[in-house]
Parts: sequence; structure tokens; C-alpha cells
Amino acid sequence: MSDSEYSVIESDHEFRAFVDRTLDVEHYAIDTEFHRERSYFPRVALIQINNGSEIALIDPLAVDPAPLAQLLESPAVAVLHAASQDLEVFQHWANAVPTRIFDTQLAAGFTGLSTPSLAALHDRVLHISLPKTSRLTDWLARPLTEDQLDYAASDVLHLLELRNRITADLEARGRLTWAEDECEELRLIPRGRRDPEDAWRRIKAVRQLKGPSLGAARALASWRENKAADLDQPVRFILSDLALVGIAQRRPKTVEQLRSVRGVDDRLARGEGGELILRLVKEGSELPPPPRTGAPKREARPDLRPAVALVAAWVAQLSRELDLDSALLGTRADIEALVRGDEDARLSVGWRAELAGEPIRRLMSGEAALAFDGDGGLVLEERSGVPVPGTSG
Repeated sequence: MSDSEYSVIESDHEFRAFVDRTLDVEHYAIDTEFHRERSYFPRVALIQINNGSEIALIDPLAVDPAPLAQLLESPAVAVLHAASQDLEVFQHWANAVPTRIFDTQLAAGFTGLSTPSLAALHDRVLHISLPKTSRLTDWLARPLTEDQLDYAASDVLHLLELRNRITADLEARGRLTWAEDECEELRLIPRGRRDPEDAWRRIKAVRQLKGPSLGAARALASWRENKAADLDQPVRFILSDLALVGIAQRRPKTVEQLRSVRGVDDRLARGEGGELILRLVKEGSELPPPPRTGAPKREARPDLRPAVALVAAWVAQLSRELDLDSALLGTRADIEALVRGDEDARLSVGWRAELAGEPIRRLMSGEAALAFDGDGGLVLEERSGVPVPGTSG
């Protein structure tokens, strides 16, 4: 790839002109390079856009985000690969997300490819190899090297063609609407600053705590989340998970006791910081139990586990037969929710209900039965109601 195949945009005037030329297209490919190893929010370092006739590499360190917001909010479909983190980047930098998206990774799952990487998708669908040399470089450094720019441009060079190939495959299978619905569901996921009141739920070891220790962990996690967002630092820079759980378990009452907790250094314990942590521990220890709303769901009855295992085996087989990523059709949690009878079970809505949800409902109600087909596979069939001789009590 030569320099003539893309342009590098480093001024507001050039950015505005490029967006003006892009606003009338039906689809545009877009990707980002960003870092967040040392920040709470993603720090965008480069934005790559292919409008079908030209590729622009936009330097977000040099331009205003307003033109990008205008493009994202236009009727055009933004074509991305593994869009979740890019959408967060757009939300943080431009305060906007695309009006419509097509995620090639997500859509490929409806053609039997299980969450393929961009390189794998190029190889499988287009028989093209992508460059790999600059993937882990420092994208915030300036000037960017020619290798970096070539690598970045390659990420969007064929993305529109990938979208066209995948769309044609989906249309032939009658699944384009399914993929579009999943892309819209992904687009609508809330992003940005996380709810501090739920921060404790993301710390695995905290889920084992109870009573005052759990309350202390909740208070510490909420404070840590807010401070990390305010300072734009990773939460581990404020207080490590190890230290947070240790403090919550021991619930120190003095600075000396706080210093003795594993993971707590003198910088954290001394002065107002240490006093604040002690106060949070005290106040958190007196909190009432957390509300159950939003807590991870579990199987309500142990006797349902065999049914979940059997249904999961059938769903996995059905996914293979339909050439469909099994995680898209139904995860184990989705299956558990349906078997339990949850009203909001994903398998009870839309195309999932048609393919699997309704057959599973008939199975659970006794209207249908699962049997081996003689070749090691499972077949869902009408139930005869006639027991095998010698098996009834």
C-alpha cells in the first residue's frame, strides 16, 4: 500500500471537507486506534474512515470532533469490526454513536464463523492477509510511522467489501434481519462512565463477602470508581482489587491496621487518604444488604440442572446444523433463564424463539421429547407418552 491510497488529516478544514464528501454515502467503514492502559476512558489516537472512494486517517489529537459527530449521526450505516470498544471511543470523544451500524464480526456469526478476528475474516472471506507488524505500537506517539499508517489504513481498506460479501450470504440464508437486529442491540448498549453503585459486582472476590465486609467493599468500590473517572485513571491506580478486598475483609479501624493490609502502601494509608478509607469502611459496614435487582441470576432449583445440560447439548447441535455461532443462538445463561421460565429470557423473543425457544418450551412442558438419532446426535420429536417397558414404576 502506498501513501497515495490514503490521506492523513491533521486540520479541521480538511476534516470538515472529508466529512462533507462522505455524508451522502450509504455505507462507510470506520475503525479507531486507542489506548486505555493508563486511563479510565479510552484515549483515541487515530480514526480511519473509508467512504468507498477514499480513505482518510484522521488525527484526533489535532482536530475538533464535531465533524465526526455529524457523520456518525447521519443516516449512513457505519461498518465496523468488533464494534463495542470503537462505539465507546466515539461516545467519549465525539459524544455521539452511529445512527446505524453493521458489525462484520457479529454478522459473521450468523454464517457459522464464531467471533472471527478481522484478519481471520479477511483470510476466510476475501483470501487476503492483513499486515500485523504495527498492532501493538504506541499510537499516541507523533509522528506516526509509515508502517503504522499503512497498518491503520488496511483495517478499513476492505471492510466495505467484507460487509457486501457477508450481507449477500445473510440474504441467501434469510438471516440479514437477524444480524441487523443484533447490531442494533449492540449499538444501544449504554457506554461511558460506569455506575459506581454496581462497581463491586465487577470484582470477583467481593461476591464471596457477606455482611459488614460486603458493605465495606461496596463503599470502597463506589468511591474508587468515582475517583478513577474524575482523574481519568484506571481503577487499579486508585486502589487495587487485592487491597480493596483485603481492607473489606479486615475492616481496619486505625491507620496502623490499614497499613498492615496486603496491597496497601504508605502513600495510600497516610494523611487524609487513609482517614477517608477508614471512614468508608465504617460507613460501608453499616449498609443494608444490596438490592437483588440486577444481580446475576442463578438456577432457582438444583433439579433443573440436568434439563439445562440436556437442552444446552441440543442447542449446540442445532447451532452446528444451522451453521450458526452457538453463542449467538443461546448461551448457557440464556438457556437457564428459559428453563427457569424467566419472562425476559432472550430465547423467548424474536428469531431465537422461533428456532429454539418454542421447541424448548414444548420440551419442558412434556409436549416433545429429545432422543438419540442412532448416530450419536439428538433429535427433538413429538412425545408419544408411551413409556419404554420396564422403566415405569
